[in-house]
Amino acid sequence: MVSNLILVFLQNYRTHKMKNILFLFIAYFTISVSFSQSEPKAEKLINQVLQQIKDYENISVKFSYNLENQATNTSEETNGEVYIYGEMYRMELDGNIIIHDGNKLYTINNTDEEVKISNVDEDDNTISPSKMLTFFEEGYNYKWDIEQNQNGRIIQYIKLIPIDSKADYKNVLLGTDKYTKNISNVIYTMNNGTRTEIKIYSFKTDQPLSENLFKFDKNKYLDYYFDEQD
Repeated sequence: MVSNLILVFLQNYRTHKMKNILFLFIAYFTISVSFSQSEPKAEKLINQVLQQIKDYENISVKFSYNLENQATNTSEETNGEVYIYGEMYRMELDGNIIIHDGNKLYTINNTDEEVKISNVDEDDNTISPSKMLTFFEEGYNYKWDIEQNQNGRIIQYIKLIPIDSKADYKNVLLGTDKYTKNISNVIYTMNNGTRTEIKIYSFKTDQPLSENLFKFDKNKYLDYYFDEQD
């Protein structure tokens, strides 16, 4: 893991894929930013995408996650979804759930029948749900990359080059729909040869969401082991 990445609420969590996906969503918020090497048109598109995301009242995303490393013959694929509303969010992956109700963080491991409850540090930007789809706001230089037609959608890629020379990956390709400016996919090329892609296949905004979606109901997990941290 990268030294600048702080995932306190997942330190002892045993679902490896969930940990990796959150790592990819929530990255590099503590790095100082310099855009001196960014290309102007790439930075302009990034700013348009960021502003649009911030203007939404809520966001519902369904995604696929694929990890490949030919050298180690490793391949993983799974699906998940995340709901974001203000300072609250809910992520579901492989039958496991993470809920942030605006105050506490609940990590529900249905495989091990365990619930971890932790406080949220309001000053810790790495776990802010508002940053889950804006990880590229800081810590990168931006380069204009290829344009592709993907099933009738024109996807423009921006290459994100980490400012931190000690980052675990070479670069990130951020794909955005040329017309809607919504994110279509994110491709990470790691220094160890691993290629990871998060592909968004459903992106809905400003939908009617139940408040109960972001509430933890203890009665549903009475037989689970509870690990509550102060």
